[in-house]
Amino acid sequence: MDGDGSIQVNHWRKKALQYRLVIKLLHCSENVEMLNLISKDIGGKVRIIKKNEFVIWVVDSRKSILKILKIFDTYPPLTSRLRAQLKFMLECFKRNDVEWYLNSRNSKYLTPTGSDISVKIDYGYFNEWLSGFIEAEGCFSIRQNNSHSFSIGQNDDKYLIDAIRNHFNIQSQTRNPYKTFWLIETYRVSTLHNIIKHCTEYPLIGQKLVSFNKFKDHIN
Repeated sequence: MDGDGSIQVNHWRKKALQYRLVIKLLHCSENVEMLNLISKDIGGKVRIIKKNEFVIWVVDSRKSILKILKIFDTYPPLTSRLRAQLKFMLECFKRNDVEWYLNSRNSKYLTPTGSDISVKIDYGYFNEWLSGFIEAEGCFSIRQNNSHSFSIGQNDDKYLIDAIRNHFNIQSQTRNPYKTFWLIETYRVSTLHNIIKHCTEYPLIGQKLVSFNKFKDHIN
């Protein structure tokens, strides 16, 4: 959810609020299988959309959404984006007020971000969360000159990229290549082995698993 998921509140003709949980991925057999696992475990439906270009997992039943959101009581989101979306949805559930929603929807993200925000990270589930985040945002790069690398980036949340950097003991500095995007990349073989060990102990299960398997075969 912190990678390719979203917590959505919309309205129907300004008369009623509508709620959705969505994960949207490129359509491939690995991603379909992964979303089907999620659907089987916690509910929701898996659909192929936009002329077979994307596959989505979606929940639009209020009762089912409230049940699924309880997962975040134990495992809170770590990105500022999803935390804001979650907070906004819970407030909409509480108020059930279309007018308040219309007046507030454009300001739900107006909180400190990037280097100005500090989020307490619960490392009790960080390893599992990190594999999910790598599935969405990580990149395993294989190059002909054997200068292979792993990189991962995120809009706004420098604190999160710094946490990943520290977790893998990456020596490179967190970079800010453009606007509010933060990135970490490492070529160091010993660090790449740490990342491979992590992704083996906490497996990737979607399309990223394919690129990971190719990548680890190139790291000596």
